[in-house]
Amino acid sequence: MECFIIVLLMWVFSVCLHEYGHAKVAQMGGDYTVEEKGYLTMNPIYYANPFMSFVLPMIFLMMGCLALPGGAVYINRGLLKSKKWDTAVSLAGPAMNLFLAIIIALALRLFFIPQYPYHIVTYAMAFVVQLQISAILFNLIPIPPLDGFQAIGPWLAPETEAAMASMGRYGMIIIFLVFRMIPGVNVLFWTVVDHLTLLLGIDPGMAVRGMYAFRSWLG
Repeated sequence: MECFIIVLLMWVFSVCLHEYGHAKVAQMGGDYTVEEKGYLTMNPIYYANPFMSFVLPMIFLMMGCLALPGGAVYINRGLLKSKKWDTAVSLAGPAMNLFLAIIIALALRLFFIPQYPYHIVTYAMAFVVQLQISAILFNLIPIPPLDGFQAIGPWLAPETEAAMASMGRYGMIIIFLVFRMIPGVNVLFWTVVDHLTLLLGIDPGMAVRGMYAFRSWLG
């Protein structure tokens, strides 16, 4: 139960931070509407699609899948000053995930692992680090509607961007099927996640223990 609550709360916080990153950079880049919409806050109730951003990802996690993200803030990209700002807005969300992963990893290395190496809280936080890393990698896949596509979209020919964007409604379904039906893709993805976790100084085995503790509460 303790692990489940920690992971749930940290996931909600990370999604809020991710979307705040998008909104704040959008405001800096010229989209004044984000403040009117209430996006410059860490309060999840102001986001456009809380079910897609919070509930559905947790269901996927419980099923043993990726915590697939959903859209939460609407950016008026027509107000942005340039293509560079457009790209910066898209990359701001994953950048916030990276920031959070580094902060949690430092807390683990400096305090929790030395003091509580075998505690459920330590395992839960290690799992959260891996979730942040997986969120970064997943969001950077250049397929609509993910941030990776949004980042390169402004630099594509208009007709190419429009054609790819029109497939956005199917993008998440395609990615989900690829990860579920082609085992090698899923294995490769999590192998990269493990290596990046090690780069942050965290044993992936701790994250695995946290993952099992998170799911065990569900029976």
